[in-house]
Amino acid sequence: MAIKDHLRTLKISAWLGWQIESNWARPSLFLLYSFIRPIAATLILVIMYLIVKQNVASEPALFSYMYLGATFYMFVSSVVFGITYVIHTDREHYQTLRNIYISPISLYVYLIGRAAGKVALATLAVIISLIFGIVVLGLPFNLLMVDWILFVPTMALGMACLISLGLALAGISLLTAKHSTSINEGVGGLVYLLCGAVFPITVLPAWGQAIGLTIPITYWLELIRRSLYPGEGIELLGGLQDFTDGTIMIFLLISTLIFTMLSLTMFHYADRIARKKGKLDMITTY
Repeated sequence: MAIKDHLRTLKISAWLGWQIESNWARPSLFLLYSFIRPIAATLILVIMYLIVKQNVASEPALFSYMYLGATFYMFVSSVVFGITYVIHTDREHYQTLRNIYISPISLYVYLIGRAAGKVALATLAVIISLIFGIVVLGLPFNLLMVDWILFVPTMALGMACLISLGLALAGISLLTAKHSTSINEGVGGLVYLLCGAVFPITVLPAWGQAIGLTIPITYWLELIRRSLYPGEGIELLGGLQDFTDGTIMIFLLISTLIFTMLSLTMFHYADRIARKKGKLDMITTY
């Protein structure tokens, strides 16, 4: 019975998350926005790359490395910080967080369900960016060469890691007033710098590389690149060329499990403190 209730909560919260993300505009306008936004975001880095390198064809592996990292990092910014922002919107804007707490549902399942809409939008953005890169920018890509056996579990572990990180930041947001946006941007910028999203972690100082190797997203992006471009030399760019796909998958699995346990512990502790100090219905006059 509990599993059935959790599935119903997951379904309804996912539907709610999608409505909140999209119902501010007509479907046609929202669809247009969904196409333009990811292309504009990736073009910023593409233009920077072209200014430095002048020619995509000169180093296709390096361009693919940068483009894929920037594209798939959309999942990080959308899922992780989207979950965190749920606490802000439900408590501050809609003022429904206290109602959710007293309802007979799991808050964890509710937040994961709200993240489902973020995952759907991020998936659409990634697909659009990849198509744009292939058709317009000449991104070398062969769908028949994709290592789907590596890609599918990598994406599953990656989404689990991103959701757990989002829950940790959501717990912190329960205890803060107007600072959740700053926390998101700070953590996002730090992870973006250290995980090798657009440049190899080998360009970082030793301490930066050490931190980057503790972040699961580093291994997730590396496996994404290897699965989409197997045997194309892209694995030689990220600084993890000494490790096989299986070894990196083990690193990703272990780090994801550790991050998941830490995030649940952080959220549980923050939730207990928020209840004790009466912060669940705190309005900070946005």
